Amino acid sequence: MERALTFDVVRRFLRGPVISARASWSLERDPVTVLFGPSGAGKTTVLRALAGLDRPEAGSITFAGETWFDAEKRLSLSSQARGVGFLFQEYALFPHLTVAANLAFGLHRLARAEREARVAEVAERFGIADLLPRRPGQLSGGQRQRVALGRALAPRPRLLLLDEPLSALDAPTREALRGELRHVLESAGVPAVVVTHDRTEALALGDRLAVLVDGAVRQVGPVHEVFSSPVDAEVARVVGTENVFPSRLLRREDGLVIVRAGSAELVAVDPGGIEDEAYACVRAEDVVLEPPEGHPSSALNRLTGVVAARQPEGPLVRITVGCGVSLVALVTRASAERLHLLPGQRVSAVVKASSIRVVPRRA
Repeated sequence: MERALTFDVVRRFLRGPVISARASWSLERDPVTVLFGPSGAGKTTVLRALAGLDRPEAGSITFAGETWFDAEKRLSLSSQARGVGFLFQEYALFPHLTVAANLAFGLHRLARAEREARVAEVAERFGIADLLPRRPGQLSGGQRQRVALGRALAPRPRLLLLDEPLSALDAPTREALRGELRHVLESAGVPAVVVTHDRTEALALGDRLAVLVDGAVRQVGPVHEVFSSPVDAEVARVVGTENVFPSRLLRREDGLVIVRAGSAELVAVDPGGIEDEAYACVRAEDVVLEPPEGHPSSALNRLTGVVAARQPEGPLVRITVGCGVSLVALVTRASAERLHLLPGQRVSAVVKASSIRVVPRRA
């Protein structure tokens, strides 16, 4: 039987939100799924329900054909019975225990010799064998993360759940460990569900993205597909599409749609299903800025306007151009200087039709 995870859960909070999330996906080809969304969207609530740490008021959860939770039947398996490993946001290592004892915590059912062998195996795999006698307070943030991940994987879980696994680290360590964590998840051979609200982490860690908005799963698909092709404007905003314009269909031509956004006309690939009102979504990095005279190109959208704002963002600069719509572009500092992109400067914004995603406008 193909391994699949299916959940349809409702969780109500007193004087708070209602989380009503449902989704289903295979765990065979794409082992790492990222639950992605803004704070308060319900990501951790869903994760804790999958782990058996939180009991929803209604719904069900199944894994590989096995029922883990069924509210109507009053069935709820424990975390141990589900065989899940859980990595908490703050790692939750036992401060009074050594690294070796932390790794062995979930191995109490094994004989002593087997337990010690498994601890040694995990420690070697995660490069923490020299840390076994130490306690968590003597470790760096990166070392604590490796120990926590090793402890979660030591019992050989059927499913690994990680709640914001990099958020407790400082920015340089977080950047350094992204690739390492992805390698560990790939090599572990255990399907994983990772919660994050960080776009870079979602891209770096996930094979699949499940986007939560207001307590509901709005889109599930390959990571790059969801980021480049959001199903609606809310998902577009959540995944970081900076430009989302209310639009109206003008006409169709040769597999393209022409929509009016503000006072601008935009040409996009026809997605089908657009009859009148829609949203046109453009990622800031897909906008190319050129001198107003420009030069010939294959791009079908060339909007001439004036730089309205300039905001440095590390090595990049966020440029807002008034060109019938308020269009945001991300360019390098060198490009911003070369084009003299200062407020009041005339400029052309060039966007390929394939870079504009037109989605239905929700009521």
